[in-house]
Amino acid sequence: MEQLQNDIDALVRTDWVTTAVSAVVILAITAIVARLTRRFLRRVLEINEERDLPSSSIFINIARGAVWITGVCIMLSTCFRVDVSAAITALGIGGIAISLGFQDTLSNLIGGLQVSLLRIIKPGDNIEVGSSTGVVKDITWRHTTIRNSAGEEVLIPNSIISKTALTHLPPTNQVSLAVVVTTEGQHLDEVATAIEHEAGEAAATVGKVVKEPKLTFSEITAQGYAGSISFSMADSRTVGRATDAVLRAVAPLTRTAAPERAEQVLEDAQKEADEAAAQGADGSAKPKPKPKPKPAPKQKQKSSFRKRMARALRIGKEEQS
Repeated sequence: MEQLQNDIDALVRTDWVTTAVSAVVILAITAIVARLTRRFLRRVLEINEERDLPSSSIFINIARGAVWITGVCIMLSTCFRVDVSAAITALGIGGIAISLGFQDTLSNLIGGLQVSLLRIIKPGDNIEVGSSTGVVKDITWRHTTIRNSAGEEVLIPNSIISKTALTHLPPTNQVSLAVVVTTEGQHLDEVATAIEHEAGEAAATVGKVVKEPKLTFSEITAQGYAGSISFSMADSRTVGRATDAVLRAVAPLTRTAAPERAEQVLEDAQKEADEAAAQGADGSAKPKPKPKPKPAPKQKQKSSFRKRMARALRIGKEEQS
C-alpha cells in the first residue's frame, strides 16, 4: 500500500503531469472567456439602438476565434515553452501556401466583413442576388443565409454577394396592388376614398394593419386610371390572404358603376362613424347613479327581563301612592 502511494506521489510530481494540468486550466479559462465574450457581444448587438453594427454572427465568431487563438498561444508559451513569435515568423513562407489553399475561405471572410461593416446587407433585409430572393437571416464568416418565400434556407457565399449585383427589395410585409379604375374623372376622388376604406376594412379582417391602404394613381390608360394600393401588415405571413381580401373588396369599385357603389360605401362609413360618436357622447353624458341612502340603524329591542323590571317598578310606585 505504501509503495502504491509512493508511486502516485512520484507520478504527480513529474513535470508532464504539471504541464498537462496547466494546459487544461488555461484551456478551461479560455473557453469561459470565449463564452462570456459571445454573450457580451450578442447583448451589445441586440441593444444597440443606433445599429452601427448589424446583429450578424460573423463578429461574434471572429471575437471567439481571437480569444481561442490567444489562449492557445498562451498555453504553448507557458506550458510547452514554445516561442510563438518565432513560430509565426518561420511560417512566413508556409503562410503563403496556406493562404493559397484557403483562398476561397479568406475571400468569403473578407466579403462577409465588407457587406457587414459597410452595412450593405443586414439581417431582416429582403434582397435578390442572382436567381435567389429572400430575407437575410444571418451573415457568417463563410456564407449568408436567406429564407425565400417557400420557407427554404438558401446559403450564398459571401464572396458572391460582394461581387454580384445586389437588389434591395421592399420589406415582405409591404403590399402594392395594381388597379385600374374605369370611372369618369369627376368621380375619381370619391371612388379613391371608397377604395381606400374598403381595402382597410378587408385587410383588417385578416390581421393587424401597420400602414393603412393608400391609393395612388400613376397614369391614364385606354382602360382607365391606373394606380396602386399600398399598405403594410404587421405579420408578413398574412400578406397573401390580405392581398386576396383587398382585391375582392375593391373589385366592384373599379368598374363603370363605381360612383354609385362608392357613394353607398361612404354613406355607410359616415353612418357608422356617427353612431360610434353618438354612443360615445351618450356614455359620457349619462348621469352617474345616486348612491343609495344608508338604512337607518334599527333600534335594539329591550329584552323581556328589562320589560318585567320596568313593569314591577311601575306597580310598586302605584301601590305606594
